[in-house]
Amino acid sequence: MAEYFKLHPQHPQPRSIQRIAAALREGAVMLYPTDTVYAIGCDVTHKQAVERVRHIKRLSNDKPLTFLCPSLSQIAQYAQVSDPAYRLMRRLIPGPFTFLLPATKLVPRLVMEPKRKTTGIRVPDSAICQALLAELGNPIVSTSAKLGRDPIGSLEVGFDPAADWEEGGIFTAEEMRQLEKQVDLIVDDEAPYRAQVSTVIDLTGPEPLLVRAGLGYKQVADLQWAKEPGN
Repeated sequence: MAEYFKLHPQHPQPRSIQRIAAALREGAVMLYPTDTVYAIGCDVTHKQAVERVRHIKRLSNDKPLTFLCPSLSQIAQYAQVSDPAYRLMRRLIPGPFTFLLPATKLVPRLVMEPKRKTTGIRVPDSAICQALLAELGNPIVSTSAKLGRDPIGSLEVGFDPAADWEEGGIFTAEEMRQLEKQVDLIVDDEAPYRAQVSTVIDLTGPEPLLVRAGLGYKQVADLQWAKEPGN
């Protein structure tokens, strides 16, 4: 039976945050709210926990996993960040944006894209996520808790920016019952279980590339660099 934590969305209880972080260090897998999807997560450095997340999501090892960092300075520890990429990210974070970047040696192989050696990183605009990151001291895996097709963990390309940025929804009771049996912790902020994806921006090339339109898309849609795949 998963341990349940009800947290205030803006002022999460410190004792609960400490207990959750302690469990994550030991390899716990959790369901938790972010500023985009309701997510499945774990300590990115705990190999067995990452493997469990992949098993729950039925993701093969060639599918990269997004993870959360608390700030731009920590992103620079896990990814190679060019000056233009730094300036762009500084304008957008924290928020619902996933940045694809060349991974450093600190990124576990189970998380990165194996061929390109890239990784997806987010800085969430969420008090709960930020509190957990600060207490844990490591990045946290963040993959959509929606079973089946995974819009976050697999970083799929091909979404229609004009239509898909508003897609989302909530989880059914049956979906939650399935997940509750497979995780160790459930974090609840008393909001509807969100399933809206982040906007994904590829910063691995000479120019930024809009890979997927999600939450926050309107914030970047008018920027000159916001080229869609194939354009």
